[in-house]
Amino acid sequence: MSATYTNTITQRRKTAKVKQQQQCDLSGEPNERLHFRSRSTNSKATTTASALGNSPSPLCCNGALTLLNCCVDVNCHLNAPLRGSVSRHSTPTPTLTATPTPTPAATPKQDSPTPTSDRSRSLSRSPSSTRSRSLSCHKQQHKSSAAAAVAAEQREKTNTALPPFTVSLSIDLFSWALFLLAFGTRFYKLATPPHIVFDELHYGKYISMYMRNIFFFDQHPPLGKQLIAGLVSLAGYDGNYTFSRIGEPYAPDMPIFWFRFVPAMCGSLLAPAVYKLLLEAKLSRWSSALGGLLVVLDNSLLTQSRFVLMESMLLLASTLGIACLLRFQRCRLGSLEWLINGSAAAVFLGAAGTVKYIGFLALGLAFYMLCRHLWQLLYDATLTNRQLWMHALSRLLIFAGIPLAVYVGVFYIHFRTLHRAGPHDSIMTSAFQASLEGGLASITRGQPLAVVHGSQITLRHTHGRTCWLHSHAAVYPVRYPDKRGSSHQQQVTCYSFKDVNNWWLVKRPTKENLVVGDHPDVIRHGDIIQLVHGITSRALNSHDVAAAMTPQCQEVSCYIDYEIKMAGELLWRVEILNRDSEGDSWHAIKSEIRLVHESTGATLKFSGRQLPDWGFNQHEVVADRERGASEDTIWNVEEHRYTQTEDHRERERQLLTAEMIPTKRTRLSFWAKLMELQSKMLFQTKSVPSHMYSSMPHEWPLMDKGIAYWLDSESSAQIYLLGNVLIWYTATAGILVYAVLLAFYAARRQRHCFDISEQEWQRFLIAGDTFFVGYLIHYLPYFFVDRTLFLHNYLPAFVFKLLLLCFVVEHLDYLLRRYCTGHGVHLVRLYRLLLIFWVVAVLSIFSKFIPLSYGARKMSTSEVRSLRWKDTWDFVLHKNHLLH
Repeated sequence: MSATYTNTITQRRKTAKVKQQQQCDLSGEPNERLHFRSRSTNSKATTTASALGNSPSPLCCNGALTLLNCCVDVNCHLNAPLRGSVSRHSTPTPTLTATPTPTPAATPKQDSPTPTSDRSRSLSRSPSSTRSRSLSCHKQQHKSSAAAAVAAEQREKTNTALPPFTVSLSIDLFSWALFLLAFGTRFYKLATPPHIVFDELHYGKYISMYMRNIFFFDQHPPLGKQLIAGLVSLAGYDGNYTFSRIGEPYAPDMPIFWFRFVPAMCGSLLAPAVYKLLLEAKLSRWSSALGGLLVVLDNSLLTQSRFVLMESMLLLASTLGIACLLRFQRCRLGSLEWLINGSAAAVFLGAAGTVKYIGFLALGLAFYMLCRHLWQLLYDATLTNRQLWMHALSRLLIFAGIPLAVYVGVFYIHFRTLHRAGPHDSIMTSAFQASLEGGLASITRGQPLAVVHGSQITLRHTHGRTCWLHSHAAVYPVRYPDKRGSSHQQQVTCYSFKDVNNWWLVKRPTKENLVVGDHPDVIRHGDIIQLVHGITSRALNSHDVAAAMTPQCQEVSCYIDYEIKMAGELLWRVEILNRDSEGDSWHAIKSEIRLVHESTGATLKFSGRQLPDWGFNQHEVVADRERGASEDTIWNVEEHRYTQTEDHRERERQLLTAEMIPTKRTRLSFWAKLMELQSKMLFQTKSVPSHMYSSMPHEWPLMDKGIAYWLDSESSAQIYLLGNVLIWYTATAGILVYAVLLAFYAARRQRHCFDISEQEWQRFLIAGDTFFVGYLIHYLPYFFVDRTLFLHNYLPAFVFKLLLLCFVVEHLDYLLRRYCTGHGVHLVRLYRLLLIFWVVAVLSIFSKFIPLSYGARKMSTSEVRSLRWKDTWDFVLHKNHLLH
């Protein structure tokens, strides 16, 4: 009996040891279960225990085991600590879970006697043997873990440290497929039509002026025009083509393809750029690909990308900038990847604003995202104050400094290239015109610099509207229509054209002889002068009489002595405003002066009002008693010569026959040019008064109006800017769905009701911060713009709306998968089937309206009518008859 018992114990030990070794080999972790030795000496019981050892123990803290000796099995529902057991890892490995450690079943105490000594020795050895086996497993585990770590490190070195002259190439097929699709649609018949289309009229003129180095004025920054000009110069274009009207045929030698190449390439790259942006916003690859596909299938983006227009460059730069920004925010501060992505984002965003000013709205979105990210970093207790300051200052330096450098650099190239005078330089100041080669006809050989007693000058309104101080023989009416009386003196106005009546003579009040001798009497800051009109010889005057159009100001006139006891008030004080840079002496061109009426203290001012017919519709000049820092009170001498004869008739003859010969340029600093041009671009631009294809912002989301770009002269074939109706309407619905879900989730989370996972909630917020806020930033400002607007102004906002639509589509799929279980899974399948049908419908509408995007096929009147799905779409029929 004793031998049998001993053999049984020995056999059980061997079996346990083999199984223990197998477990260590498979899982790499020590057996954490507690094995209880059976008290039975029956071999049958032993066989039963062995059989049960192949499956998890059913006595896991809920059978015959006591809680004091609870197991440490990871499947235990109590998971109580084991008294006297070895320590175990907090997270079990998949192997341990998949291959549970066999635990012999404990059997009830048997009635048959057993050798006490053997049993006690067995029981006394059991804990120690278990501990030794556990320690052995620990050693083996540590060895295998160390080996695995070394192998992983070697693999990482192999992957990162490639041999010299070795390139690792990874190709995203989705991205390339989207690019090829967009490239095919954008470059198909790119040179068709061979006519001037819409704003190609203006941009073509600017590009031609770049070729000839002629200065031009445009209300938008010049980067897009510079890129096109650089390319067409390589194609051999000399800039001699005259862009006269929309619809005019291009010359046979015009490189039409290369003119339209840059916008078309940017339009082709926009699709993969949208795909990458959606991936950076944590959307799935299929949803991201859907976004790129919608860019390809939108007719408005196609049309805008095929001609010499700026929107495709603007949209590409904005999209890439936001994509790089999202990646930048996930990088470690100071790392190379952090620096590269941050710099790339800043360059792209700066480039967007340098193509069109609307691009700076994307930079505003970037600042919002950066500030929100910094606000979230404040909750990170592991960051010190120094690290937080580094985060803030580095972002300010990158996203303010780099875009500013891009902007200034583009204008530096602009001024270096356009160094010759042209038809647009009259809007600039005299000093700016004088800095251009061949500019400002008043710069003649021998023109003196210093203004002296006896100088013959023209006074130009320096800032704002281009006009010159002017007078003529006509007088103010005795009474105005409101029954107010006037002085009936000679009219003084501001005239927008060069004219002999713009000449004035500078005279000291104490001197009568106007001839400039060998020692000129220089006029300085604070000197008192008289201004005598060159043709009529009457002096500039003001008095306490209300002005014609601005009655709160004084009238300005040239004094006529009617012998009615109204003495002339003819004295004016010269104040040089920029004397810190130009000195106290009054200089032509550069000195900016203000003329203050000595008797009343009023300042000579351009009021901006237009006189009626009795004033020949010229602009009003008044004397304003409010001595504010108004730019309308600033004047400068433009044309200048010295009086050589006292004879009035001879002096008048010289004024009428003087020849203006352009000579060398004067010098004006780059920063002075930049600041002046910026002020003109931002504050002095003219808006189109009205246009039949203009539209209001509230009409854009549902595409109530389009724009006719071109009409064939022989048929009703035309190019008309319209988007894909289904995409635009669905995207507008997506905006509303997202807004409703955002309000719903926010209210529910305040009640601690979490309807979606934390990961999905973070994705929802990223989409809101990037796409929803981006849409609002690019759309809402137009409601406060007081100028003529068109549908293409909506395209930057539309791209963000399209991006948000892709997220809403994926989020609705997530909600259906989360809540539609069991038989409800058919709703998920139905939703995805509807998405497929929707994409097919988008493709169908795209192909139906594609003739309006290409203009390559002649269309009949009935075909045009069949495409008029909304009454507000003003298609054009042959001979420019509107379709009503």
